[in-house]
Amino acid sequence: MKSQFQRVGILTRPRTPDIIPVIHDLIDFLNQADFEIYLDKQCVDEKMVAPEYQQKCYISERIGQDCDLILVLGGDGTFLSAARKAAPYRIPLIGVNQGHLGFLTQINRENMVEELTKMFMGQYLADECILLETAVLRDGEEIYHGIALNDTVVSRGGTGQMIEFEVFINDEFVLSQRSDGLIVSTPTGSTAYSLAAGGPILQTAIRAFTLVPICPQSMSNRPIVIPDNSEIRILITKAGDARVHYDGQSFLDIQSLDEIVIHRYRHNLRVLHPVDYQYYKTLRQKLHWGEQIV
Repeated sequence: MKSQFQRVGILTRPRTPDIIPVIHDLIDFLNQADFEIYLDKQCVDEKMVAPEYQQKCYISERIGQDCDLILVLGGDGTFLSAARKAAPYRIPLIGVNQGHLGFLTQINRENMVEELTKMFMGQYLADECILLETAVLRDGEEIYHGIALNDTVVSRGGTGQMIEFEVFINDEFVLSQRSDGLIVSTPTGSTAYSLAAGGPILQTAIRAFTLVPICPQSMSNRPIVIPDNSEIRILITKAGDARVHYDGQSFLDIQSLDEIVIHRYRHNLRVLHPVDYQYYKTLRQKLHWGEQIV
């Protein structure tokens, strides 16, 4: 098959239900089409690929660096994990849905081969998604650094105590708040935790971030939308056992007077969709909005 892609990676999450036959079908398809196939090493270590199929593939510990396209088998959580591996290398992702919600994984496993054949031939729509880059500073020294496709969340820990913090945008003081936390979300993440906390939905082409309070003590605190070239700084004035979370998949315990600095990551994430993908149709289906009457 003649395609702009030659080195195709396969990434999934260990113990995804019923995933092994899907991986084997995908390897057969890619092998017959003469692609170089790369398996994420964790997938192999978890014995998710039979030895005879491993022989058709390269095993990669740096799948984002080794490939020019990554196929993500799983749900939105798996896709978020893959995004952090691909973003530094500007590698596009295609999601094959094995989960439930599937905002980010648009191809169904039932028609996987048919849809991928079209997309490999150049029949796809591309989404350029912005990401967040976050640093945690303690006594002026960076103690943690990470990126997120959906959101960076400052939240209370297990004891349930509210936390207190101040927010600055481009070094201008914006507010002080006592609440359960704050969600800083990208447009991609605006349909995730941010939406559940009362934040607005942003179409992915919009270049903006949302700041959404989580159960603020003051009822006057409301979500705000800011340009994506802004730098957000959160100063923790009373931490309790607060944490900062990245896409809900990793976290760091933080202390009083820690600073969390957030800005747009230097690269976008390129996400490829089938040609019949429609953003508002996806919202309608996933959020169970009413269908068109006339």
